[in-house]
Amino acid sequence: MRPLVSKDSITMLRVSRHALAAVLSLTLATGASAAAKPGPADKTVQAIRDSAGFKAAMATLDREHDRIVDDTITLTEIPAPPFKEQKRGEAYMAMLKAHGLTDVEMDAEGNVMGLRRGTGPAGAPLVVLAAHLDTVFPEGTAVKVRREGTKLHAPGIGDDTHSLAVLLGYIRALDAGKVKTRKDILFVGNVGEEGPGDLRGTRYLFAKGKYKDRVAAFFSMDGTSAERVTFGAVGSKRYRVTFKGPGGHSYGAYGLVNPMAAMGTTVVEMNKIVTPAAPKTTYATSVVGGGTSVNSIPDAIWLEVDMRSESKDELAKIDTQFLKIVDGAVKAENAARSTRAGAISADVKQIGERPTGATKEDARIVQITAAAVRAAGYPVAVLGASSTDSNIPISLGIPAVTIGSGGVGGRAHALDEWIDVAKPESLKGMSVGLAAVLAMAGDD
Repeated sequence: MRPLVSKDSITMLRVSRHALAAVLSLTLATGASAAAKPGPADKTVQAIRDSAGFKAAMATLDREHDRIVDDTITLTEIPAPPFKEQKRGEAYMAMLKAHGLTDVEMDAEGNVMGLRRGTGPAGAPLVVLAAHLDTVFPEGTAVKVRREGTKLHAPGIGDDTHSLAVLLGYIRALDAGKVKTRKDILFVGNVGEEGPGDLRGTRYLFAKGKYKDRVAAFFSMDGTSAERVTFGAVGSKRYRVTFKGPGGHSYGAYGLVNPMAAMGTTVVEMNKIVTPAAPKTTYATSVVGGGTSVNSIPDAIWLEVDMRSESKDELAKIDTQFLKIVDGAVKAENAARSTRAGAISADVKQIGERPTGATKEDARIVQITAAAVRAAGYPVAVLGASSTDSNIPISLGIPAVTIGSGGVGGRAHALDEWIDVAKPESLKGMSVGLAAVLAMAGDD
Protein backbone atom coordinates (compact mmCIF):
# COMPACT_ATOMS: atom_id res chain seq x y z
CA MET A 1 0.00 0.00 0.00
CA ARG A 2 2.95 2.42 0.32
CA PRO A 3 6.13 3.13 -1.32
CA LEU A 4 5.41 4.28 -3.64
CA VAL A 5 4.54 5.65 -0.16
CA SER A 6 5.49 3.48 2.78
CA LYS A 7 3.91 0.61 4.75
CA ASP A 8 4.88 -2.92 5.67
CA SER A 9 5.80 -4.60 2.35
CA ILE A 10 3.57 -2.57 0.08
CA THR A 11 2.69 -3.17 -3.52
CA MET A 12 1.08 -0.39 -5.53
CA LEU A 13 0.22 -1.55 -8.97
CA ARG A 14 -0.28 0.47 -12.12
CA VAL A 15 -0.57 -2.35 -14.61
CA SER A 16 -2.93 -3.59 -17.27
CA ARG A 17 -6.13 -5.42 -16.43
CA HIS A 18 -4.56 -8.72 -17.55
CA ALA A 19 -1.42 -8.24 -15.47
CA LEU A 20 -3.37 -7.43 -12.34
CA ALA A 21 -5.59 -10.43 -12.99
CA ALA A 22 -2.45 -12.55 -12.97
CA VAL A 23 -1.31 -10.87 -9.78
CA LEU A 24 -4.46 -11.40 -7.78
CA SER A 25 -5.98 -14.31 -9.73
CA LEU A 26 -9.07 -12.16 -10.23
CA THR A 27 -10.27 -9.79 -12.92
CA LEU A 28 -9.29 -6.46 -11.41
CA ALA A 29 -8.90 -3.04 -12.95
CA THR A 30 -6.09 -0.56 -12.70
CA GLY A 31 -6.26 2.78 -10.96
CA ALA A 32 -5.91 4.44 -14.35
CA SER A 33 -8.85 2.56 -15.86
CA ALA A 34 -10.88 3.29 -12.74
CA ALA A 35 -10.32 6.97 -13.38
CA ALA A 36 -11.16 6.92 -17.07
CA LYS A 37 -14.96 6.73 -17.21
CA PRO A 38 -17.20 8.48 -14.68
CA GLY A 39 -20.08 6.26 -13.71
CA PRO A 40 -22.81 5.81 -11.10
CA ALA A 41 -20.28 5.84 -8.26
CA ASP A 42 -19.01 9.25 -9.35
CA LYS A 43 -22.55 10.64 -9.37
CA THR A 44 -23.20 9.24 -5.90
CA VAL A 45 -20.01 10.71 -4.48
CA GLN A 46 -20.52 14.07 -6.15
CA ALA A 47 -24.05 14.29 -4.75
CA ILE A 48 -22.63 13.68 -1.28
CA ARG A 49 -19.91 16.30 -1.75
CA ASP A 50 -22.54 18.79 -2.98
CA SER A 51 -24.79 18.23 0.02
CA ALA A 52 -25.09 20.85 2.74
CA GLY A 53 -24.22 18.28 5.41
CA PHE A 54 -20.96 17.26 3.76
CA LYS A 55 -19.95 20.86 3.19
CA ALA A 56 -20.66 21.67 6.83
CA ALA A 57 -18.69 18.61 7.91
CA MET A 58 -15.69 19.66 5.82
CA ALA A 59 -15.94 23.17 7.22
CA THR A 60 -15.72 21.65 10.69
CA LEU A 61 -12.64 19.63 9.73
CA ASP A 62 -11.11 22.86 8.43
CA ARG A 63 -12.00 24.79 11.57
CA GLU A 64 -10.83 22.00 13.88
CA HIS A 65 -7.73 20.98 11.97
CA ASP A 66 -5.48 22.06 14.84
CA ARG A 67 -7.49 19.86 17.20
CA ILE A 68 -6.90 16.84 14.94
CA VAL A 69 -3.18 17.64 15.02
CA ASP A 70 -3.28 17.96 18.82
CA ASP A 71 -5.10 14.62 19.12
CA THR A 72 -2.46 13.05 16.88
CA ILE A 73 0.31 14.30 19.15
CA THR A 74 -1.49 13.24 22.34
CA LEU A 75 -2.08 9.70 21.10
CA THR A 76 1.37 9.32 19.55
CA GLU A 77 2.99 10.10 22.89
CA ILE A 78 1.13 7.20 24.55
CA PRO A 79 3.29 4.15 23.79
CA ALA A 80 1.46 1.28 22.08
CA PRO A 81 3.97 -1.49 21.30
CA PRO A 82 2.65 -4.84 20.02
CA PHE A 83 0.49 -6.59 22.64
CA LYS A 84 0.74 -3.58 24.94
CA GLU A 85 -1.82 -1.22 23.46
CA GLN A 86 -4.05 -1.02 26.54
CA LYS A 87 -2.97 2.42 27.81
CA ARG A 88 -3.52 4.01 24.42
CA GLY A 89 -6.74 2.02 24.00
CA GLU A 90 -8.10 3.35 27.28
CA ALA A 91 -7.25 6.92 26.28
CA TYR A 92 -8.93 6.44 22.92
CA MET A 93 -12.00 4.90 24.52
CA ALA A 94 -12.36 7.99 26.71
CA MET A 95 -12.13 10.15 23.59
CA LEU A 96 -14.85 8.12 21.85
CA LYS A 97 -17.09 8.47 24.90
CA ALA A 98 -16.52 12.23 24.93
CA HIS A 99 -17.70 12.34 21.33
CA GLY A 100 -21.12 10.99 22.22
CA LEU A 101 -21.01 7.63 20.50
CA THR A 102 -23.18 4.84 21.88
CA ASP A 103 -22.06 1.42 23.07
CA VAL A 104 -18.47 2.59 23.61
CA GLU A 105 -16.40 -0.31 24.90
CA MET A 106 -13.14 -2.24 24.88
CA ASP A 107 -13.66 -5.85 23.85
CA ALA A 108 -11.86 -8.90 25.20
CA GLU A 109 -9.04 -8.57 22.65
CA GLY A 110 -8.42 -4.90 23.43
CA ASN A 111 -10.21 -3.31 20.46
CA VAL A 112 -11.93 -0.03 21.33
CA MET A 113 -15.13 0.96 19.52
CA GLY A 114 -18.21 3.11 19.54
CA LEU A 115 -21.36 3.28 17.42
CA ARG A 116 -22.78 6.27 15.58
CA ARG A 117 -26.38 5.26 15.11
CA GLY A 118 -28.06 5.57 11.74
CA THR A 119 -31.73 5.91 10.98
CA GLY A 120 -32.17 2.26 10.07
CA PRO A 121 -33.45 -0.46 12.41
CA ALA A 122 -31.31 -1.59 15.32
CA GLY A 123 -29.19 -4.60 14.47
CA ALA A 124 -29.16 -3.88 10.73
CA PRO A 125 -25.96 -4.12 8.63
CA LEU A 126 -23.39 -1.45 9.44
CA VAL A 127 -20.21 0.14 8.10
CA VAL A 128 -16.92 -0.13 9.99
CA LEU A 129 -14.20 2.52 9.91
CA ALA A 130 -11.10 1.31 11.75
CA ALA A 131 -7.56 2.49 12.50
CA HIS A 132 -5.02 0.48 14.46
CA LEU A 133 -3.85 1.42 17.93
CA ASP A 134 -0.55 -0.43 17.88
CA THR A 135 2.78 0.61 16.45
CA VAL A 136 5.62 -1.58 15.27
CA PHE A 137 8.04 -0.17 17.86
CA PRO A 138 9.09 -2.12 20.97
CA GLU A 139 8.50 -1.08 24.54
CA GLY A 140 10.86 1.67 25.65
CA THR A 141 10.99 3.47 22.29
CA ALA A 142 10.99 7.26 22.71
CA VAL A 143 7.72 8.58 21.26
CA LYS A 144 7.95 12.30 21.99
CA VAL A 145 6.71 14.25 18.97
CA ARG A 146 9.10 16.76 17.42
CA ARG A 147 7.46 19.50 15.38
CA GLU A 148 9.09 21.46 12.57
CA GLY A 149 6.52 23.76 10.99
CA THR A 150 3.81 21.51 9.58
CA LYS A 151 5.97 18.39 9.89
CA LEU A 152 5.56 16.08 12.88
CA HIS A 153 8.26 13.53 13.63
CA ALA A 154 7.80 10.49 15.91
CA PRO A 155 7.72 6.70 15.67
CA GLY A 156 4.25 5.53 14.67
CA ILE A 157 2.81 8.98 14.02
CA GLY A 158 1.67 8.21 10.50
CA ASP A 159 1.31 4.46 10.90
CA ASP A 160 -1.22 4.67 12.27
CA THR A 161 -1.80 7.26 14.99
CA HIS A 162 -2.87 10.14 12.75
CA SER A 163 -5.71 7.96 11.44
CA LEU A 164 -7.08 7.55 14.96
CA ALA A 165 -7.24 11.33 15.31
CA VAL A 166 -8.92 11.71 11.90
CA LEU A 167 -11.64 9.26 12.94
CA LEU A 168 -12.38 11.51 15.91
CA GLY A 169 -12.45 14.50 13.57
CA TYR A 170 -14.99 12.71 11.37
CA ILE A 171 -17.31 12.10 14.31
CA ARG A 172 -17.27 15.78 15.29
CA ALA A 173 -17.69 16.86 11.68
CA LEU A 174 -20.69 14.60 11.05
CA ASP A 175 -22.37 15.82 14.21
CA ALA A 176 -21.69 19.48 13.41
CA GLY A 177 -23.07 19.00 9.90
CA LYS A 178 -26.11 17.17 11.31
CA VAL A 179 -25.37 14.38 8.84
CA LYS A 180 -27.62 11.33 9.15
CA THR A 181 -26.94 7.93 7.59
CA ARG A 182 -29.18 4.94 7.10
CA LYS A 183 -26.58 2.47 8.34
CA ASP A 184 -24.85 2.64 11.70
CA ILE A 185 -21.14 3.51 11.51
CA LEU A 186 -18.87 1.65 13.91
CA PHE A 187 -15.67 3.56 14.72
CA VAL A 188 -12.88 1.21 15.84
CA GLY A 189 -9.39 1.57 17.25
CA ASN A 190 -8.13 -1.98 16.84
CA VAL A 191 -5.15 -3.82 18.25
CA GLY A 192 -2.66 -6.16 16.67
CA GLU A 193 -2.18 -4.91 13.12
CA GLU A 194 1.59 -4.69 13.23
CA GLY A 195 4.16 -7.47 13.08
CA PRO A 196 3.62 -10.23 15.64
CA GLY A 197 0.09 -8.97 16.30
CA ASP A 198 -0.88 -10.92 13.18
CA LEU A 199 -4.16 -8.96 12.76
CA ARG A 200 -5.45 -10.32 16.05
CA GLY A 201 -7.75 -7.34 16.56
CA THR A 202 -9.64 -7.69 13.29
CA ARG A 203 -9.58 -11.47 13.58
CA TYR A 204 -11.45 -11.09 16.85
CA LEU A 205 -13.88 -8.53 15.41
CA PHE A 206 -14.94 -10.93 12.68
CA ALA A 207 -14.73 -14.19 14.63
CA LYS A 208 -16.04 -13.32 18.09
CA GLY A 209 -16.95 -9.63 18.20
CA LYS A 210 -20.51 -8.51 18.91
CA TYR A 211 -20.82 -6.95 15.43
CA LYS A 212 -19.24 -9.83 13.50
CA ASP A 213 -22.44 -10.73 11.62
CA ARG A 214 -23.47 -7.14 10.87
CA VAL A 215 -20.56 -5.75 8.83
CA ALA A 216 -21.69 -4.75 5.34
CA ALA A 217 -18.53 -2.82 4.47
CA PHE A 218 -15.14 -2.34 6.13
CA PHE A 219 -12.72 0.56 5.79
CA SER A 220 -9.26 0.41 7.33
CA MET A 221 -7.58 3.82 7.53
CA ASP A 222 -3.86 3.17 7.56
CA GLY A 223 -1.12 5.63 6.60
CA THR A 224 -1.56 9.01 4.97
CA SER A 225 -1.71 8.86 1.16
CA ALA A 226 -5.33 9.37 0.14
CA GLU A 227 -5.08 8.57 -3.57
CA ARG A 228 -4.35 4.90 -2.96
CA VAL A 229 -7.16 2.38 -2.63
CA THR A 230 -5.90 -0.93 -1.30
CA PHE A 231 -8.32 -3.66 -2.32
CA GLY A 232 -5.93 -6.61 -2.62
CA ALA A 233 -4.76 -8.57 0.41
CA VAL A 234 -1.10 -9.59 0.41
CA GLY A 235 -0.86 -12.86 2.33
CA SER A 236 2.04 -13.82 4.55
CA LYS A 237 3.59 -16.63 6.53
CA ARG A 238 6.06 -16.09 9.33
CA TYR A 239 8.19 -18.60 11.18
CA ARG A 240 10.55 -18.78 14.09
CA VAL A 241 12.95 -21.70 13.62
CA THR A 242 15.01 -22.74 16.63
CA PHE A 243 18.07 -24.80 15.70
CA LYS A 244 19.23 -26.96 18.61
CA GLY A 245 22.36 -28.96 19.30
CA PRO A 246 24.52 -30.33 22.12
CA GLY A 247 26.58 -27.14 22.53
CA GLY A 248 29.94 -27.10 24.23
CA HIS A 249 33.24 -25.28 24.68
CA SER A 250 34.44 -23.58 21.52
CA TYR A 251 37.89 -25.20 21.91
CA GLY A 252 37.28 -28.31 23.98
CA ALA A 253 34.21 -29.43 22.01
CA TYR A 254 35.52 -28.34 18.64
CA GLY A 255 34.30 -30.62 15.88
CA LEU A 256 30.79 -31.08 17.25
CA VAL A 257 27.80 -30.04 15.17
CA ASN A 258 26.89 -26.37 15.50
CA PRO A 259 23.29 -25.12 15.19
CA MET A 260 24.68 -21.75 14.08
CA ALA A 261 26.04 -23.42 10.96
CA ALA A 262 22.64 -24.93 10.15
CA MET A 263 20.99 -21.56 10.62
CA GLY A 264 23.61 -19.88 8.45
CA THR A 265 23.07 -22.39 5.66
CA THR A 266 19.33 -21.75 5.88
CA VAL A 267 19.84 -17.99 5.51
CA VAL A 268 22.25 -18.36 2.60
CA GLU A 269 20.11 -20.87 0.71
CA MET A 270 16.89 -19.00 1.22
CA ASN A 271 18.43 -15.83 -0.13
CA LYS A 272 19.21 -17.65 -3.36
CA ILE A 273 15.51 -18.14 -4.10
CA VAL A 274 14.29 -16.17 -7.10
CA THR A 275 10.67 -15.05 -6.75
CA PRO A 276 8.29 -13.77 -9.44
CA ALA A 277 7.80 -10.05 -9.92
CA ALA A 278 4.15 -10.69 -10.73
CA PRO A 279 2.47 -11.84 -8.64
CA LYS A 280 4.88 -10.04 -6.34
CA THR A 281 6.34 -12.53 -3.88
CA THR A 282 8.93 -11.65 -1.24
CA TYR A 283 10.84 -13.06 1.70
CA ALA A 284 13.12 -11.77 4.43
CA THR A 285 15.38 -13.57 6.87
CA SER A 286 14.68 -10.96 9.48
CA VAL A 287 15.68 -11.55 13.09
CA VAL A 288 18.18 -13.86 14.83
CA GLY A 289 19.05 -14.61 18.42
CA GLY A 290 20.47 -17.15 20.84
CA GLY A 291 23.86 -18.48 21.80
CA THR A 292 25.66 -18.57 25.16
CA SER A 293 28.98 -16.76 24.88
CA VAL A 294 31.69 -15.98 22.37
CA ASN A 295 33.67 -19.03 23.50
CA SER A 296 30.79 -21.50 23.38
CA ILE A 297 29.25 -23.54 20.61
CA PRO A 298 25.59 -22.59 21.03
CA ASP A 299 23.07 -25.18 22.09
CA ALA A 300 20.27 -23.12 20.51
CA ILE A 301 20.01 -20.35 17.96
CA TRP A 302 16.87 -19.00 16.35
CA LEU A 303 15.84 -17.28 13.16
CA GLU A 304 12.63 -15.45 12.17
CA VAL A 305 11.50 -15.39 8.56
CA ASP A 306 8.78 -13.44 6.75
CA MET A 307 7.29 -14.57 3.40
CA ARG A 308 4.63 -12.69 1.41
CA SER A 309 2.75 -12.90 -1.82
CA GLU A 310 -0.33 -11.55 -3.56
CA SER A 311 -0.91 -15.13 -4.74
CA LYS A 312 -2.00 -17.96 -2.49
CA ASP A 313 -0.25 -20.46 -4.76
CA GLU A 314 3.04 -18.56 -4.84
CA LEU A 315 2.96 -18.15 -1.06
CA ALA A 316 2.47 -21.90 -0.68
CA LYS A 317 5.34 -22.52 -3.09
CA ILE A 318 7.89 -20.40 -1.24
CA ASP A 319 6.66 -21.82 2.06
CA THR A 320 7.43 -25.33 0.81
CA GLN A 321 10.85 -24.22 -0.45
CA PHE A 322 11.72 -22.69 2.91
CA LEU A 323 10.78 -25.79 4.90
CA LYS A 324 12.87 -27.95 2.56
CA ILE A 325 15.83 -25.63 3.01
CA VAL A 326 15.58 -25.93 6.82
CA ASP A 327 15.44 -29.71 6.61
CA GLY A 328 18.38 -29.80 4.20
CA ALA A 329 20.48 -27.47 6.37
CA VAL A 330 19.97 -29.69 9.42
CA LYS A 331 20.93 -32.83 7.50
CA ALA A 332 23.97 -31.14 5.99
CA GLU A 333 25.30 -30.03 9.37
CA ASN A 334 24.74 -33.44 10.93
CA ALA A 335 26.68 -34.97 8.03
CA ALA A 336 29.49 -32.39 8.17
CA ARG A 337 30.48 -32.64 11.84
CA SER A 338 30.39 -35.03 14.77
CA THR A 339 27.06 -35.96 16.38
CA ARG A 340 28.67 -37.97 19.18
CA ALA A 341 27.19 -35.62 21.83
CA GLY A 342 23.91 -35.19 19.98
CA ALA A 343 22.55 -34.12 16.61
CA ILE A 344 21.20 -30.88 15.25
CA SER A 345 17.42 -30.48 15.14
CA ALA A 346 15.08 -27.68 14.06
CA ASP A 347 11.92 -26.65 15.88
CA VAL A 348 9.81 -24.88 13.26
CA LYS A 349 7.07 -22.70 14.76
CA GLN A 350 4.65 -20.66 12.67
CA ILE A 351 4.27 -17.23 14.31
CA GLY A 352 2.04 -15.52 11.78
CA GLU A 353 -0.22 -16.06 8.81
CA ARG A 354 -2.28 -13.52 6.89
CA PRO A 355 -4.73 -14.56 4.18
CA THR A 356 -4.60 -13.47 0.55
CA GLY A 357 -7.51 -12.33 -1.60
CA ALA A 358 -9.09 -9.23 -3.09
CA THR A 359 -12.28 -7.23 -3.07
CA LYS A 360 -13.40 -7.34 -6.70
CA GLU A 361 -12.91 -4.25 -8.81
CA ASP A 362 -16.60 -3.97 -9.57
CA ALA A 363 -17.55 -4.13 -5.88
CA ARG A 364 -19.38 -1.00 -4.84
CA ILE A 365 -16.89 -0.14 -2.09
CA VAL A 366 -13.99 -0.09 -4.59
CA GLN A 367 -15.92 1.93 -7.15
CA ILE A 368 -17.15 4.40 -4.53
CA THR A 369 -13.73 4.89 -2.96
CA ALA A 370 -12.03 5.36 -6.33
CA ALA A 371 -14.74 7.90 -7.20
CA ALA A 372 -14.10 9.70 -3.90
CA VAL A 373 -10.40 9.93 -4.79
CA ARG A 374 -11.20 11.45 -8.16
CA ALA A 375 -13.80 13.84 -6.74
CA ALA A 376 -11.22 15.17 -4.27
CA GLY A 377 -9.05 16.24 -7.19
CA TYR A 378 -6.43 13.51 -7.35
CA PRO A 379 -5.50 12.66 -10.96
CA VAL A 380 -5.91 8.92 -10.48
CA ALA A 381 -7.06 6.41 -7.91
CA VAL A 382 -4.06 4.12 -7.40
CA LEU A 383 -5.43 0.64 -6.85
CA GLY A 384 -3.15 -1.91 -5.25
CA ALA A 385 -2.48 -4.67 -2.77
CA SER A 386 -0.92 -4.67 0.69
CA SER A 387 -1.04 -6.42 4.03
CA THR A 388 -3.49 -4.56 6.29
CA ASP A 389 -6.44 -5.12 8.59
CA SER A 390 -8.59 -5.43 5.47
CA ASN A 391 -7.02 -8.86 4.81
CA ILE A 392 -9.41 -10.44 7.29
CA PRO A 393 -12.76 -9.19 5.94
CA ILE A 394 -11.50 -9.67 2.36
CA SER A 395 -10.73 -13.31 3.14
CA LEU A 396 -14.29 -13.70 4.45
CA GLY A 397 -15.87 -12.19 1.35
CA ILE A 398 -16.83 -8.94 3.10
CA PRO A 399 -16.29 -5.80 0.96
CA ALA A 400 -13.23 -4.02 2.33
CA VAL A 401 -10.60 -1.47 1.33
CA THR A 402 -7.78 0.35 3.06
CA ILE A 403 -7.52 4.12 2.64
CA GLY A 404 -5.27 6.93 3.83
CA SER A 405 -5.87 9.64 6.43
CA GLY A 406 -4.75 12.54 4.24
CA GLY A 407 -1.59 14.56 3.85
CA VAL A 408 1.80 13.05 3.21
CA GLY A 409 4.28 11.10 5.27
CA GLY A 410 7.39 8.98 5.14
CA ARG A 411 9.81 6.66 6.92
CA ALA A 412 7.08 4.40 8.31
CA HIS A 413 8.48 1.76 10.69
CA ALA A 414 11.58 3.90 11.25
CA LEU A 415 12.48 5.98 14.27
CA ASP A 416 12.45 9.12 12.10
CA GLU A 417 8.91 8.54 10.82
CA TRP A 418 7.11 11.77 9.89
CA ILE A 419 3.91 13.26 8.54
CA ASP A 420 3.18 16.68 7.09
CA VAL A 421 -0.09 18.12 8.40
CA ALA A 422 -0.23 21.19 6.15
CA LYS A 423 -3.94 21.96 6.09
CA PRO A 424 -4.77 22.06 2.35
CA GLU A 425 -3.38 18.61 1.57
CA SER A 426 -4.66 17.14 4.84
CA LEU A 427 -8.22 18.33 4.25
CA LYS A 428 -8.14 17.17 0.64
CA GLY A 429 -7.17 13.69 1.81
CA MET A 430 -9.67 13.61 4.65
CA SER A 431 -12.49 14.37 2.21
CA VAL A 432 -11.86 11.05 0.44
CA GLY A 433 -12.55 8.82 3.42
CA LEU A 434 -15.46 10.92 4.62
CA ALA A 435 -17.23 10.81 1.23
CA ALA A 436 -16.57 7.08 0.76
CA VAL A 437 -17.85 6.12 4.20
CA LEU A 438 -20.98 8.25 3.82
CA ALA A 439 -21.69 6.73 0.40
CA MET A 440 -21.45 3.20 1.82
CA ALA A 441 -23.50 4.12 4.90
CA GLY A 442 -26.20 5.78 2.79
CA ASP A 443 -27.70 9.20 3.31
CA ASP A 444 -31.02 9.55 5.08
